[in-house]
Formats: sequence, C-alpha cells, structure tokens
Amino acid sequence: MAKTILIIEDDNFLQGLEATKLKKEGYDVLGASNGEDAIKLIDAKTKIDLILLDLLLPGVDGFMLLEKIRQDKIFLTIPVIVFSNLSEDKDIKRAQKLGISEFMVKSNFTLDELAKKVKELIGA
Repeated sequence: MAKTILIIEDDNFLQGLEATKLKKEGYDVLGASNGEDAIKLIDAKTKIDLILLDLLLPGVDGFMLLEKIRQDKIFLTIPVIVFSNLSEDKDIKRAQKLGISEFMVKSNFTLDELAKKVKELIGA
C-alpha cells in the first residue's frame, strides 16, 4: 500500500509540480491550499505518513498548523518537512522547536532532492 503525503502549499502550480513528482515516486498525495483545508484533513484523522508544509499560507499559517499537528497524538510522530521560502534563523529555529523533521528552503532544492528527502524519511 502506497504511503500518503499531505502537501500544504498555497501556490497551486508548485503544489501540482510537487504532487506530480511524488506520485511518480509511488506515493499517494493529498493537497491543501490553505491552513483551514489542512485542518479539516487532520481533524478527519486521515491517514498521513508525511506532511510537506509551506509556512506562508493564507489564514492559518504554517506555524499554527505545526502547533495543531503536534497537539494530536495521532500526528505527533508524523514526519514534517517544511518546504518554504522563509529562511531566517528565527523561522528555522521556531519550526524546529515545533518538531519538524527537515527544513528545506524552496529556492535551494530541486524536486528530485525533495523526493529523495521524503524517501529518506518514510521509505518508498
């Protein structure tokens, strides 16, 4: 059974590129364009093996989502990769304190490198 990745990204074009790449790697992909949609999936206890999270989102931002995710026992151990353009130390440290697995600055990584990181964290 394929592992499921939740992509939380408000740029629909980028979300589509990420989803296409990860589907080609054999993963099932769910998408949310904002924090509210992501919360609905999380609250529905949807089976998720990894979360790919942008921090700059309309409404509920990525930091607030991380706090919510880490409050739920079901999601406490799920790996979270922050894939964001925020790159200041204070943002990285704040995300790390909230229990992320990896912080990747979008402009510094290719989709192939992102897929490789996903595979390192959850396998194929």
